[in-house]
Amino acid sequence: MTDRLHDVYVVDAVRTPIGKYGGALSGVRPDDLAAGVLRSLLARTPGLDPARIDDVFLGNANGAGEENRDVARMAVLLAGLPVSVPGTTVNRLCGSGLEAVVQAARAIAVGDASVAVAGGVESMSRAPWVVPKPARGFPAGHQEMYSTTLGWRMVNPRMPTEWTVPLGEGAELVAERYGVGREAQDAFALDSHRKAAAAWAAGRYAGEVVPVDGVDLDRDECIRDETSAAALARLKPVFREGGTVTAGNSSPLNDGAAALLLTDEEGLRACGREPLARIRASAVTGIEPQLFGAGPVEAVRRALRKAGRAVDGVQIMEVNEAFAAQALACIGQWPGLDPAVVNPRGGAIALGHPLGASGARITGAVAHQLAAAGSGTGVATLCIGVGQGIALVLER
Repeated sequence: MTDRLHDVYVVDAVRTPIGKYGGALSGVRPDDLAAGVLRSLLARTPGLDPARIDDVFLGNANGAGEENRDVARMAVLLAGLPVSVPGTTVNRLCGSGLEAVVQAARAIAVGDASVAVAGGVESMSRAPWVVPKPARGFPAGHQEMYSTTLGWRMVNPRMPTEWTVPLGEGAELVAERYGVGREAQDAFALDSHRKAAAAWAAGRYAGEVVPVDGVDLDRDECIRDETSAAALARLKPVFREGGTVTAGNSSPLNDGAAALLLTDEEGLRACGREPLARIRASAVTGIEPQLFGAGPVEAVRRALRKAGRAVDGVQIMEVNEAFAAQALACIGQWPGLDPAVVNPRGGAIALGHPLGASGARITGAVAHQLAAAGSGTGVATLCIGVGQGIALVLER
């Protein structure tokens, strides 16, 4: 520990292309996905001795499958890093990847680390089914099996039923509360696909997306270049009769990984590189579980207050698009925010949302965009199931 807080820099950030559920990355274990981004990240900073890494923090929302034995530590070993490099896995559901960044930055700020890696990984394709352990051996009746891919399972009966609604129903509730209609949601989704396709075509992802060994995937797999307002309008609501939330205006199920290299000033000199951005402040907040989609509203306000910045001074904001309904609801609660600065290269509806990796992906996206701009303030934020929001402020 030190008497003063250290500045924390984002030196570099990489991610895999994001695979669709059962798609190109479904044959890759999550620990291998994570190991791959670690190798790629460090290969881009050859001047840094990997033994100088004080810790690796990875977010993961599942933890029930092949990533169950602390995927951060397994990734360190599989990536060929020195065995002296430790690793810890954190879980804040959809905010896990950003939580990993926050925890790594905090360790550096207080002097517990000088160099750290933060990121996240998820393979929703490979998430297993699980069976509760019976109260006694060899039960005579049938046993219920649960999917660990997404959402509530094995719910505690003491939980109020209004808190444990499906995520899509939660999006419907947010849409109702904040007056976000079907047409606006579809238009937002269409814009996400168009911006993502245009960004890829213009090479704006070339500096941060790295290949996955043995996989032929050179672009995020869920982008639909050919979609249209008419096609989106034809889709039926998924979660409620007469509702507004469809598969087209929601994020898909995905696989992917992301990683960032964080340092203090001493670590920065060891890397021999100019940083992409500096981390200024973060915040995490709670909200009624069924209204989880509005979680970022207060988290962003608090993070900006800590950083001494106002929303109208934000040049880049990456809002994770779990659902168009919740993203639009949040954007509408930040008066003064220019909608043009939100997800300018597309968001999760088009790019995908591999739960534990998304927070790291959007943080890296903000850092790269700030570096390209040369200066400015950026925000990364996500809604989180069970009613939370998380936000991070970066500057250059």
